[in-house]
Amino acid sequence: MQRKAIVLACALGSGGCSVGPDFARPTVPPAERYTRDTLRAEDSTASDNVQHIALGREIEGNWWTLFHSDAIDQLVTQALDHNRSLAASMATLAQAQEFALARAGSQYPQVNLTAGAGRQQYGKEFLGPIGIPPFTYFAITPTVSYMLDYTGGVARGVEQQYALAEVEQHQRDAAYLTVTGQAVMQTLAIASVRAQIDTIETILVQDRDNLRLVQSAFDNGSVAREDVVSAQSQIANDMTLLPPLRQDLAKARHALSVVLGRAPASELPQDLDLVQITLPLQLPVSLPSELAHRRPDILAAEARLHAATSAVGVAQSNLYPKIQLTASVGPQSLKLDQLFDKSNNAWSILAGLTTPIFDGGTLRAEKRAAVDAMRASAATYEQTVLEAFAQVADLLEGLGHDAEQLDAQDHAQQAAQSSLDLARISYREGNVGVLQVLDAERSYQQARLGYVRAVAQRYLDTVQLFLALGGTNPGAAPPRSEVAHVF
Repeated sequence: MQRKAIVLACALGSGGCSVGPDFARPTVPPAERYTRDTLRAEDSTASDNVQHIALGREIEGNWWTLFHSDAIDQLVTQALDHNRSLAASMATLAQAQEFALARAGSQYPQVNLTAGAGRQQYGKEFLGPIGIPPFTYFAITPTVSYMLDYTGGVARGVEQQYALAEVEQHQRDAAYLTVTGQAVMQTLAIASVRAQIDTIETILVQDRDNLRLVQSAFDNGSVAREDVVSAQSQIANDMTLLPPLRQDLAKARHALSVVLGRAPASELPQDLDLVQITLPLQLPVSLPSELAHRRPDILAAEARLHAATSAVGVAQSNLYPKIQLTASVGPQSLKLDQLFDKSNNAWSILAGLTTPIFDGGTLRAEKRAAVDAMRASAATYEQTVLEAFAQVADLLEGLGHDAEQLDAQDHAQQAAQSSLDLARISYREGNVGVLQVLDAERSYQQARLGYVRAVAQRYLDTVQLFLALGGTNPGAAPPRSEVAHVF
């Protein structure tokens, strides 16, 4: 009785109704901040070398322009113009949008035109004693058919298809973010590896100076042959550091070529040095409540939930009878020259009803499966949001530790340089052996490389933070911000 009442109410209602749940934008998990510790507000001009976050602000313009590098701007532009993955994503989006438009057409009456000519012979048993000789007929019949969507199942299907198209739109946005991020990341990776190679080459120059010092002492008879061999061994060991770095440099250049839509053998723009790239000191960071409305992966998960919710309505509408209305009108004639006489017009109006009676529980099982899929999509959405919060929190913490690591590496480098200088002076005066000098060189090498890597990591983590925040949001007006000192 309840189902019959629903059917009657929908059929008689002027606007119809839609079965199944209506989609409502999910509530973002409550979070006032990304990390457990409350950020401490501080004047952002207190230091010229300390990064600060502008809490509650959105990135204005393109995020990569915050590095103030014309070369990076040009690389990103080239990547957006020629990247194949982005082109594929845009084509996939266009395909999904066309599918949605095609599905939307099912809401309207379908008009077809049928024209035919034929020759017909009836058997004697068909009409009894009245015999009809063979005849030729001509007909033109426009037909209009319409599925009466009193349950809203067709509308739910259209809603689902548009939600799936929205998923592809956010996937395109994610591809855009990935391409721009990779262009900048690979550029920074190249700069980082080149800086490490330059550092090793500088260390090798110092190793050769040390070898000349030891060789001179050996020639004067003040040291043993073992000291010369040890100095030569140090050079050989430091030389082993270059091939892996050169391989990393080649891989980064090849990866950048792919991002730019080029073959690895193609010529690339000139490599950049880290000193040519300005580290952003003001980092716009949106609030957690706004992050869910910016990140493409979260928005895609929301659109998938929308599609799953619509699918429940489609499955529920399949439980009700379907009503098909069909009308046709057109001339029919045995003579072609009389086909369009008004007296030869024929018409028909049909209404067909199909209702499920017994299907072995298929339709109800499909509805339960759709509900389960909707619940799974809701849980996936919440998980995606939580993982996004965690990623931003990790990077905020990471940038703080990057600053600490850079400061520690700077002190370690200075201390190691002083220790090496003293060891060399002591070696010339004969107070220490060559092993002490080599130990001091190894400490300096590790400190120098550690400093270069710490500088590069700070750049890379800054890029990762911009990507984790969803990149650029040109349509959002930046709200008032609170500048907080985080590291």
